[in-house]
Amino acid sequence: MKPELTLLAYCVILAIVHMLIAVQGAFNQVGLMPLVGNREGFPEILGWGGRAGRASRNMAENLPLFAAVVLTAVALGQTNAMTLLGAQLFFWARIAYAVCYLGGIKWLRTLSWLASIAGIALILWQLL
Repeated sequence: MKPELTLLAYCVILAIVHMLIAVQGAFNQVGLMPLVGNREGFPEILGWGGRAGRASRNMAENLPLFAAVVLTAVALGQTNAMTLLGAQLFFWARIAYAVCYLGGIKWLRTLSWLASIAGIALILWQLL
């Protein structure tokens, strides 16, 4: 399997971990019953739980972009050292993003997000 696809699979695992952490944060604040309900009138989750939820949503927004460029590069046979670097950059930057968001580290969080977008751009550059 191409290493870019392996990194894509790792990113899916990372997205699942994001979700589980966000659910745990919400559970800690509101308990089980509001989580299994229809969530009408659901309170805002604060602190690290809220940050975990926002980080999870951000991962859900960025993962399809990454998947699209990786799958296109692999399907077209256009993988190379630059596409691998882009995939590695995206993966490690997303881990940094999650840690920074959970920890409330604002500027480093933004820089890690930019690094993940740069990873996508590197792969896209190889396709154009």
